[in-house]
Amino acid sequence: MGKKREIHIESLASLQNAAVDFLDAVGHRKIFAFEADMGVGKTTFISAVLKAMGISDLEGSPTYSLVNVYDSRMYGRVYHFDLYRIEDEREALDIGIEEMLYGDDICFIEWPEKIGTLLPDNVIWSYIRRNEDDTRTLTIEL
Repeated sequence: MGKKREIHIESLASLQNAAVDFLDAVGHRKIFAFEADMGVGKTTFISAVLKAMGISDLEGSPTYSLVNVYDSRMYGRVYHFDLYRIEDEREALDIGIEEMLYGDDICFIEWPEKIGTLLPDNVIWSYIRRNEDDTRTLTIEL
């Protein structure tokens, strides 16, 4: 650990390039925790990554269903979790999150702090921050 990679996102127009850069940077890693303030763009960025993975039929934010499941020809099964609305880890366990996190599929997790003790050791932490000029910086801890 200790290695960090930063990706600067100038605008929505540069989002797709940033998503490709993210996939290049993370290699074959599978579990990603995204931390950012509300409204900074976690779902928007993850949607761009899903598109870069060849997934065109996006369902938007999984906020109301906790998880959306996608199939990518290039990457296999992909889970996108939005855990904002869960009250505790028990709710995550009720949807079978352990099987998803500890399987061989890719997982993108928004609000990962809600399930802190359930996260595997190999999780890649990614932080998105809004800069003063309204651009974004994504920091990936590899």
